[in-house]
Amino acid sequence: MLSSAAVMPTIGARPLGEDSVSLRGGLLGAWQQRNVEATVPHVMQQLRQAENLENLRRVADQDFDGAAPVRYPFLDTDIHKTLEGLAYVLARGDRDLPADHLAAIRAFYEECVDLLRRAQREDGYLNSYYQSPVVGKDSFSDLVWGHELYTLGHLIQAAVAADRRLGDARLLGIAIKFADLVVSRFGPDGDLDFCGHPEIEMALVELYRHTGRDEYLTTAKLMVDRRGRGTLKHSIFPSDYFQDAVPLRELDSVTGHAVRMVYLAAGATDVAIETGDQELLDHLEYLWDDMVASKLYVTGGLGCRHSDEAIGDRFELPSDRSYSETCAAIGTHQWAWRMYLASGDAKYLDAIETVLFNAFAVGTSADGTCFFYDNPLQRRPDHNQRSGAETDGGLLRLPWFVCPCCPPNVIRWVAELQDHLVVDREGTLEFGLPFDGTVKAGGALLESTTDYPFDGTWTLRVVEGGVPQARLRVPAWAHGARLTRAGQDHVVGHGWTETLTDLRQGEEITVTLPMPVEALSADPRVDAVRGSLAFRRGPLVLCAEQQDQSVPVDNVRIPQEAALHAVTAGGDQLTVTVTGHAYDPQPAPLYAATRPEEAVADTTVTLKPYYTWGNRDAAAMRVWFPEH
Repeated sequence: MLSSAAVMPTIGARPLGEDSVSLRGGLLGAWQQRNVEATVPHVMQQLRQAENLENLRRVADQDFDGAAPVRYPFLDTDIHKTLEGLAYVLARGDRDLPADHLAAIRAFYEECVDLLRRAQREDGYLNSYYQSPVVGKDSFSDLVWGHELYTLGHLIQAAVAADRRLGDARLLGIAIKFADLVVSRFGPDGDLDFCGHPEIEMALVELYRHTGRDEYLTTAKLMVDRRGRGTLKHSIFPSDYFQDAVPLRELDSVTGHAVRMVYLAAGATDVAIETGDQELLDHLEYLWDDMVASKLYVTGGLGCRHSDEAIGDRFELPSDRSYSETCAAIGTHQWAWRMYLASGDAKYLDAIETVLFNAFAVGTSADGTCFFYDNPLQRRPDHNQRSGAETDGGLLRLPWFVCPCCPPNVIRWVAELQDHLVVDREGTLEFGLPFDGTVKAGGALLESTTDYPFDGTWTLRVVEGGVPQARLRVPAWAHGARLTRAGQDHVVGHGWTETLTDLRQGEEITVTLPMPVEALSADPRVDAVRGSLAFRRGPLVLCAEQQDQSVPVDNVRIPQEAALHAVTAGGDQLTVTVTGHAYDPQPAPLYAATRPEEAVADTTVTLKPYYTWGNRDAAAMRVWFPEH
């Protein structure tokens, strides 16, 4: 979370949030509609069935008769993340929702706030796991795995959202009481410890922005700087899993648990912004550039190791073992957004766009009620998709997980998408991503119209008032993009357009982004896909699902020139067809000195956006195709 209400004087950038930016339609608007109509009620139901609310109720009522031990100490966060999203949903209004639907959301919100208020200890502590005598553990007794500060972080973010969006300070009072306890325990005069799972850092900075209380920023900075000195008593995994082997300022490359890494980096970026720490920002930029150059999947996914949900070595990017957790996509987005705010560099928005339309989007089913925990780039015909935390599991998407961190995270992130589109940077409006909706800024009203990411035409029209200065981002993939103003048309390079001055009522600006299908190859050091191609149209990475093919998808080869003759159809139901070659493998030993000749035939390969896969019966899928 980094709301438009955040005061960021050190960089002069102010994100325009929901009071100023509204999604009207398009893909992002459709996601928000699906979020409130389907995902929110589904998650509310699952939170009840999984007894997340009941865990808090037992503490609030001090009634633990027959209560089974809670499996994880961080299940309260699923409530907190959901509440953060609901603050936006409720503030946004009915969105053509039936009255009883909105009333159910409000009732859930009120029930959760009441439970949190009643469950909180007198000293401010709040965690249903450690407050349960059935669990029998003391608070702050296991900072490596206890997640108490991580849980507080999500509570703070929900509380700030509720206060800003709804004018409801009840959650804020609860969060401040807990935060003050943490400052006294782990702040400048307290223990030199920190949480095994970063999150509290960016939350404390946001609380500082919201309240103006310096101790929250000071404590956030301390927690960033303490990590990497072996303070934690590690178990199960080594110190680099927790980003605790080397101080962040000396870290050579992003490492360890992927979600922890990007949450830490996002919090550190917040600290650097608010303290004016350019040295830290410079190192974070180095880490970012290295990650993009050697550790990020073509989809924007992060993390290739299922055993510890971790980032691997440079260029260790196997397609079928891509972990790319949905929460890691959100964390990567959070880090990139903060780096963009600090620098104004469009490269971070390029990454956000890739993550948003691929690694993040794929995590939610078309109907909004089933999810991927991890997001591979290849599924073999006999593979049984699992969440990564379970010993077994259903095929493909699941409605819930034993560790259900991703679905509530999706709720809050989709609800806040409009907060990551337009920034006022010292009087210049920066439009980072094409979207369909409206913008209010400085007395002006603008309409943004596009069918992006399926179409590359993006028009801004000044409906009322005027805009002194604005600029629009042209994605790095867009070659030969054109900008049209007042009948004058010219080619623009990627990055930011020139600053457009004195935009007046009735004026239109149009950016046209050519969207040919492109064949991408990986750095040859990515052994897993050497000699293979992936296909992309605009920001959308494409894939082939077995259901759409006449031959086994694993027997397909596609040459690079196929992209030049690709046929695109379907609009928002995008389908791309290319001509490939189907090989008929002949029986032979798994390893042999010579192999029998294979029969080859032309075949038509149907490609669709990667984010849409997995909404049908379980079958093979792949993003990368051998060229020969």
